Amino acid sequence: MKQSIQLRLGQHLTMTPQLQQAIRLLQLSTLELRSEVQQVLESNPLLETVEESETATDNAYSEWDGQGNAGQANGPGQEPESAGGNGEAGQEAAGPNDTTEDLYSGSGLDDVYGSVSSGAASGDGQDDRPYEARGSTSPNLQEHLLWQVSMSPFSDTDAVVATAIIDSINDDGYLSTSLEDIWHGLGLEEAVELDEIEAVLHRIQHFHPIGVGARNLRECLLIQLTQLDPQTPWLAQATLIVKDYLHLLGGRDYTQLMRRTRLSRPDLQQVVALIQSLDPRPGSAVTNAQPEYIIPDVIVRKARGEWRVELNPDAIPRLRINSQYAGLIRDSQNSQDVAYLKNHLQEARWFIKSLRSRHETLLKVAKCIVDHQRDFLEQGEEAMKALVLHDVAKIVGMHESTISRVTTQKYMYTPRGIFELKYFLSSHVSTASGGECSSTAIRALIKKLVAGEDPVKPLSDSKIAQILAKQGINVARRTIAKYREALSIPPSNERKQLA
Repeated sequence: MKQSIQLRLGQHLTMTPQLQQAIRLLQLSTLELRSEVQQVLESNPLLETVEESETATDNAYSEWDGQGNAGQANGPGQEPESAGGNGEAGQEAAGPNDTTEDLYSGSGLDDVYGSVSSGAASGDGQDDRPYEARGSTSPNLQEHLLWQVSMSPFSDTDAVVATAIIDSINDDGYLSTSLEDIWHGLGLEEAVELDEIEAVLHRIQHFHPIGVGARNLRECLLIQLTQLDPQTPWLAQATLIVKDYLHLLGGRDYTQLMRRTRLSRPDLQQVVALIQSLDPRPGSAVTNAQPEYIIPDVIVRKARGEWRVELNPDAIPRLRINSQYAGLIRDSQNSQDVAYLKNHLQEARWFIKSLRSRHETLLKVAKCIVDHQRDFLEQGEEAMKALVLHDVAKIVGMHESTISRVTTQKYMYTPRGIFELKYFLSSHVSTASGGECSSTAIRALIKKLVAGEDPVKPLSDSKIAQILAKQGINVARRTIAKYREALSIPPSNERKQLA
């Protein structure tokens, strides 16, 4: 084979470190972004937060005008820089081509970024968690039951058995392991009989919450019924139904129940109401789960008849270049120190640019969504229009993967509530008139129809499909079933009520 040198001209995308950083920041949620900012602050001495008191006096402070433009009160002779060119992440956070004087200066658009914020990266050492979450370390179900064991007159052997049983109780309060397995697992076959294991279980089942440790739903409900006042109306009939006819009650076969129990419809209603007052998941009454708060990234409000979109200032970290450390680059005589500071200075500016690119892209996509979904903001879910990633990407001039990153785990505050940006993206179904109807709007219509149905004769999936067809929306029965399950609405036979 003869070797030769050939010149080829082509194009390809190079994933520079700053572009990789911009893409990574783009897909982070607000809480993840705060954690990332805190890590960068701890590792880069050239980057610092801007205190809220300094906002009014900082001449190099960059703030958002609500239209996607980063404004700045520039010093004399300073020119604002752009946020970068377009790339897969929407706008590539290209590294600055700094001169020596630029490195010395601690001011400039690349050096300061953010808005008034109470973010986690404040660096003041204060506990920024919500007030309700501070010091609220409630015990879980196992700890709650073990505490009751310590307060009960158990022998040492029974306490060991009780601990093993409690360890086998799941979060709903049910025993997830058979007594035989617990008995063999303890290795006390010669010292303890299986009947003693069951006796300990019966004692635990009367701990708080009542019914915990039950092996099935029937046993759980019966335990709770035995704790009621014997004079409770319809107690005997409720016990009979739970003991012998729970399967009929679960299937809402009220005709068979009235025939088997010889109860009239009004009397059966009273019995069912008593059973429904019981707790089928007693373990859920004791939980140490902390509430999770959603911080919206975008705020939408109506002003002077127009819908305005702006970034949530509390979700934007307030960062700037430390001017004191930046000044050391010029004053230091140690070449190693200068190289160290220059490297961190460039990384800090890249990070600030990436943050700005992230929020500009987020605001641009949010404005596109609001412009398309004005009817939803005005009228509700039923007026939601079909919108997919391709549509948004085409309007804002970005790649679909970028839109997917922007709309994942990013939330929008609207007068109708807080929604993930992905909520506004939905496929369409063709209508009889040749138009399109959003799948979100169809789900809202299904929810409305089910809410207004006759509880004695609930609407079947086929009937819902027929009603929608009369409104010009052609949806198959299987599609109705899929949307209904997505809304956690049970089938018609499980929605049937006595009255």
